Formats: sequence, structure tokens, C-alpha cells
Amino acid sequence: MCKNIVILAAGMSSRMKKSLAASNTNEVDHVNIGLLNKALIKLGKENRPFLDYLLFNIEKAGYENIYLVVGENADEFKKFYGKKERNNSYKSLNISYAVQYIPENHQKPLGTADALMQLLDQHPKLINDSFTVCNADNLYSIEALKGIRQVVNPNAFIAFDRDGLDFPLDRISKFALTVLDENLFLIDIIEKPQQSFLEEYQNKMGAFYVSMNLWKLQGSEILPYLKSCPINSERNEKELPTAILNMIIKSSTKVKALHFRQHVPDLTSEADISILQKNISDFF
Repeated sequence: MCKNIVILAAGMSSRMKKSLAASNTNEVDHVNIGLLNKALIKLGKENRPFLDYLLFNIEKAGYENIYLVVGENADEFKKFYGKKERNNSYKSLNISYAVQYIPENHQKPLGTADALMQLLDQHPKLINDSFTVCNADNLYSIEALKGIRQVVNPNAFIAFDRDGLDFPLDRISKFALTVLDENLFLIDIIEKPQQSFLEEYQNKMGAFYVSMNLWKLQGSEILPYLKSCPINSERNEKELPTAILNMIIKSSTKVKALHFRQHVPDLTSEADISILQKNISDFF
């Protein structure tokens, strides 16, 4: 079973920075907003980084090897999780870093597909292995993390039932809806769908199935599509869902959906911080 997990933590947290700047909140006054990475926002009774709580669930789910994709300045991460580039011991976990370098003529990282491609360049042993991929700003449950780790399919993802997600419908529309075939294999992903499409989708599928970017992938199968992934013209990024869809369309690879009906706390804006404080206080 899969023992490797990749945590994507190199994003610049633009929406969170804007939200914090607009609110003048004291929630995270110990963080320099200009250097903020959402995964390092301190929460809970012990005032620990959000990433600690995700790592706790990851450890309980049975993972061993953590690959943390960070930006070019990873000093704040290394204060908590080890200064070596590879094989830092953190509780029972083994943490290694990969750096997502920003291309020339770009102001920010080039997206999640680029992040995973740079990880595989820096840790090529994963090309011949399977691994889970997740966001650094979602608090996935132990059950969901264990489910995706133990699934027998080499490529899979968690399809979260909208009715289990404690978000209003307008926020759900900002996530990625997934379209599945009768055997629960992925056939399409719709990013930020229009309201009219949501109604049509529900009538056809009977429910909303949302991707919160919790994937299991086989390195050698996804790598060619990471390399050839086009840049989204609107967001100016290479997006992992696009690479995965291209893999499905252009090869015989199938991506299995696992249904989960539960909430996934999401750290996007200032309002999410107090919600997460409560989640963490209740369960940690």
C-alpha cells in the first residue's frame, strides 16, 4: 500500500492575504502577511502551524514519507519540520522538501501540475512508485487519507459528496465538480461551474461530487502529462486536474473515485481561521 504523500505548499496564498489585509484581523498578527503561507498560520491551544494538524492525520492514516513542496524561501517551514533537504525526522514521519521554482517572467508559481513535475524532477525515485497528493490548506480526515492510501487502483481520488461539505452552494461552485461513469471512474472535471450547470449536474448525477484535490497517482503514468500540461489562459497556471484529464483522454489510464460524505475544513479566507480554530479545538 502507498506510504508516500506529497503536500502542495508552494502557493502564494493570494486570496488569504487579501482577506487578512482587508479585515485588519488580529487572528494571525504573529505572521508577516507579506510572507504568509497558509499552512503556517498558527492555530489551536498550542499555537502550532495548521500543517501540524494535517500531518497528525497523515501519520494516523499510515503514511511514512512526506514530500513537502515549498516555495524558494522555505526557511519558515524548516524551522518546524527540519533543516535538511531530505529525510528529516518528525514524530514517526520522514519529511523531505522539493522546491517549486518560479519561471523567469512570472511573478508566482506556475500551478499544481508544475509543482508535482518539479517534485518528480527532484525526487525521481517516486516516478516508479505511487503516492498521494493533497493540498496544504485542507484538513482531510484520517479516514479519507487512509481510504486513498489503501485503494488498490494505482490512480484514484476522493469524490466528496456536496451534502457532507459544510459550505454554502456559492462556495461549492468555486470548487471542482467531477463527472463519473457508471463504474465510478473519472471522466470529467468542471472547474468553478456556473449555477445553471450545477442544477443540470445534480439532475444527472443525483448528487454533487466535489474534488478537494486528494489524489493517488502513479508517477510514471502522470509524468508525461505534467510535462505537456498547457497553461490555463485565465489563471496563468498549469493545473493538476488538467494533467489528470489529459492522462485519461490520451491513454488507457483510469482514475477511480472513492465516495466520502464528510466535511473538509478549508483555509482560504480570514473567516476560515476562526472556523478552523473550533475544528481543531474540538478534535485535537
